[in-house]
Amino acid sequence: MKQIEVTILGQSYLLGCPDGGETALLEAVRNVDREMGAIRDGGKVKARERIAVLAALNLAYALAGRPEVRSSARAAEPGSVSVPREVDIDNLIRRLDQALGANGQLL
Repeated sequence: MKQIEVTILGQSYLLGCPDGGETALLEAVRNVDREMGAIRDGGKVKARERIAVLAALNLAYALAGRPEVRSSARAAEPGSVSVPREVDIDNLIRRLDQALGANGQLL
């Protein structure tokens, strides 16, 4: 396994990457960086942790809508999370604000 340095939302990270997985990892980094940037640029959320959580939810929701992911989710282990078909982002932001303190840390 090798390590690759990447930048997400202006911050550098050193990530472990299996041999031959560089292309997929870099695509994932681009997707996360794009999603986080769009949320930050939307102006409603400023804390990096909140931006990261919303980006993760957005990407997971997009994946959940793909037929190959939906069919494999049916066979998932007990306790796996299902994503609702309709997501109200403003409601998610309010719920995150309630769960995270003013400093962006979990209460």
